[in-house]
Amino acid sequence: MKHCFYKCIFDVILNQSMNQEQKKKSAKKPWPTKAAMEQVYEMKLWGTKGTSKFYSGEGSHDQEIVGPYKQAILSFFKRIHTPLVVCDLGCGDFNIGKDFVSSTKKYIGVDIVEKLIKHNQNTFQDSNLEFYCLDIATDALPMGDCVIVRQVLQHLSNTEIQKVLPKLTKFKYIILTEHLPNGVFVPNKDIISGQGIRIKKQSGVDVLAAPFDLKIKTQTELNRIVLQHNKGVIVTTLYESF
Repeated sequence: MKHCFYKCIFDVILNQSMNQEQKKKSAKKPWPTKAAMEQVYEMKLWGTKGTSKFYSGEGSHDQEIVGPYKQAILSFFKRIHTPLVVCDLGCGDFNIGKDFVSSTKKYIGVDIVEKLIKHNQNTFQDSNLEFYCLDIATDALPMGDCVIVRQVLQHLSNTEIQKVLPKLTKFKYIILTEHLPNGVFVPNKDIISGQGIRIKKQSGVDVLAAPFDLKIKTQTELNRIVLQHNKGVIVTTLYESF
């Protein structure tokens, strides 16, 4: 009897302890996006290449992905008779953006990681090139004609995306690139902002779907890369604002 009595007490205490631990876990706040992205570069979570201190991952360096994307963006710039002021949100290590600068009136690279921006300022210099360290969800954005947001929203929570989208509509042209699942999927499943993306949940960002419901004038797909081994597709879409 004593054994059963003490076992019951132990089970009650254990359950209470587990419940308290569960509450602590559920009460944890998401890590600030700035800190999360700083860690990505400091710990090289997206990999490394050569001696560079900063590497924005295979998606910014694999020529099978990057080459067709660059061609699509440069073709768009050529179709616009007047050179544009372009704002690149989440410019990363600038392996892609560096090839767009000469085709623009002004090119503005923006990223949330301060050390990365300082590195870019020292590494890439041109008369029509500027870099700023900004949090695109909370800070005011530079003015421009065209905004490029390449595989950035996919790392943000729905709450942060909802803060970003109204700012994008101030640009005439919005060029978004997102990593999406193959085939039909449920869009905009929520995540915590950081290194990961919605692909693990068989989801992806669709700014025209709920809860975002972005209102645009026209949309045109500029580029689509089907990844090997059923790893999804990377789709670049041009939206024209009202």
